[in-house]
Amino acid sequence: MDYLRALMDNSILHTYQERISILTLELRQLNGQINRFSIARLLVILLGGALLFKVVQTEIVWLTLISFFLVLLIFMWLVARQSKLNKKKEDIEDDLLVIQNERGCLDGELGIYDAGEEFVNDKHPYSGDLDVFGQRSLYHKVNRTITIGGRKTLAGWFSGATDQRDIQSKQLAVQELVEDPLWCLDTLGRLIFCLKIKSDFRTTLVDYLNKPYDDFANKVLRSYVKVGPWLIFCSVIIAYFISGPFLKIAGFLAILNILLTMAYAGKISAVASGIGKMGDLLQRFARVFGNIEHRQWQNKMMKDMLLVKGVHKEKHQSISSSISELGKLIEKLDYRLNVLVSTFLNGFFLWDFKQVFAIIKWRQKRRYEINGVFDELAQIEALISLALLKINNPDWSWPVIIAGDQHTFIAKALRHPLIFSDVSIANDYALEQHQIALITGSNMAGKSTFLRTIGANIVLALCGAPVCADMLEVSVMHVVSYMRIKDSLNESTSTFKAELNRLEMILKIVVSQSNTFFLVDEMLRGTNSVDKYLGSKAVIEKLIKDKGVGMVATHDLQLATLEQEHGGYLKNYHFDIQVINGEMVFDYKLKGGACTIFNASMLLKKIGIDITA
Repeated sequence: MDYLRALMDNSILHTYQERISILTLELRQLNGQINRFSIARLLVILLGGALLFKVVQTEIVWLTLISFFLVLLIFMWLVARQSKLNKKKEDIEDDLLVIQNERGCLDGELGIYDAGEEFVNDKHPYSGDLDVFGQRSLYHKVNRTITIGGRKTLAGWFSGATDQRDIQSKQLAVQELVEDPLWCLDTLGRLIFCLKIKSDFRTTLVDYLNKPYDDFANKVLRSYVKVGPWLIFCSVIIAYFISGPFLKIAGFLAILNILLTMAYAGKISAVASGIGKMGDLLQRFARVFGNIEHRQWQNKMMKDMLLVKGVHKEKHQSISSSISELGKLIEKLDYRLNVLVSTFLNGFFLWDFKQVFAIIKWRQKRRYEINGVFDELAQIEALISLALLKINNPDWSWPVIIAGDQHTFIAKALRHPLIFSDVSIANDYALEQHQIALITGSNMAGKSTFLRTIGANIVLALCGAPVCADMLEVSVMHVVSYMRIKDSLNESTSTFKAELNRLEMILKIVVSQSNTFFLVDEMLRGTNSVDKYLGSKAVIEKLIKDKGVGMVATHDLQLATLEQEHGGYLKNYHFDIQVINGEMVFDYKLKGGACTIFNASMLLKKIGIDITA
């Protein structure tokens, strides 16, 4: 099994390294092309200038004009070509950033994605105890979401389970994505620009599209905007062939158009200010949506998305082309920021009015879809995150989600997802013929880590992700934990009071939610040993009375006698140590029965304290 895991890990590592080599070579070649175009532009300026100087001296007007426009066209072609190459270079750099991040994560690097620190909540039923959010957390390991909505969606999946059907739908979608890792990486590459956006672009866009601009102008002005440019064009054409006042009429109309634009400058600015300079971002999102639309999806969850369904409707504009259209309209409206360009365009074409009217028309047709579309994008980001978890950990397995009210948990070779595979210890465990597992054991023997291993894999399984095990069958359960209990100076809460509050929460949840699975590690540490034993015993008996299901880890061996009183409901397990040549050796393996070997005295002796003296 270890050989197979190493083989699979090397396979994905080889894929990443090969992809990095290809992208690096492409980037080097592209930089060479861009440099050559830069030199060509400089030569066109120098040689073109010299050519024009010579042609002007001939005093041949038509030759001068032809030479000027020829030089200008060549220069514009070089600029346009270099601009395309620069965009391609940016894409390759983004792809390289994404793939290098995946390569680094295999070596334990933190990566470029968010750690979910904003979602840390010590009062959550389990996230604080199971290292779900924060630096080097479960979320940090899994997260590949980039937008704010994507981060929140994945955090929501990690914060609580839904139902079997929803979990299985996510699992099927993730499994489909696992078969197409290059698509996942390419989509992240097209979306990586969002890491530089600090504000919530989706909220800004939705707020802008919902503002009331529909009464921007009356029907007369709207009609004039349609015919005004044609009147100027016709006047100029007639003036070319027939002498008369038509050229003056064209000039008068141009001045009138500029004055009209100035009169409505405030309203135009109000329309532009809501989303000005965001045209490029919309074009980038359009590329992401296009990537999603044009993939041939197989699972129902993806086929039902508006992003996918919208493409296949007859005579229906796709979301990507619609978003791209809005982006282009906004970019065109931004031309007004250049005074000379704005004066020309508004004078002859009523440019600002045309763009504003087109934006308003777009809002009337498509604004109601935007919220849903960005929600779907957030879900796809979360699904890609789960898919890359499996791609990067090919030895992980897909859990079987069991329906019904019965608590089910059967695992083989279960490991902690945050511990490297070469040092993690696998354990089997099945919730069979008992409802509560009481785990005793030595200090540092692995009790707490095992409870977190159970909890972390349940969290992964119930959000549609693969799990760090060879096999796992689990029912939909509401996890609640009691592990890291801290006092609070701000709330004037002692450690013991904090423990009581947490126990009270667990007991209430066990009674109110039949599908609860609790994980309790060393109860009542903030009191004396007698009260600790009596209190812990009373809590366990209360959990048994309320038909609670879960695990309790403790150092208190006296609690192991509860198996005799509640046989069939509570079962003893333990982690122990071995002493070899005077040294303590931990195997971190779960064993049946109560622990009989403890190590506190040996640990104290190592620091010079002999409690037997």
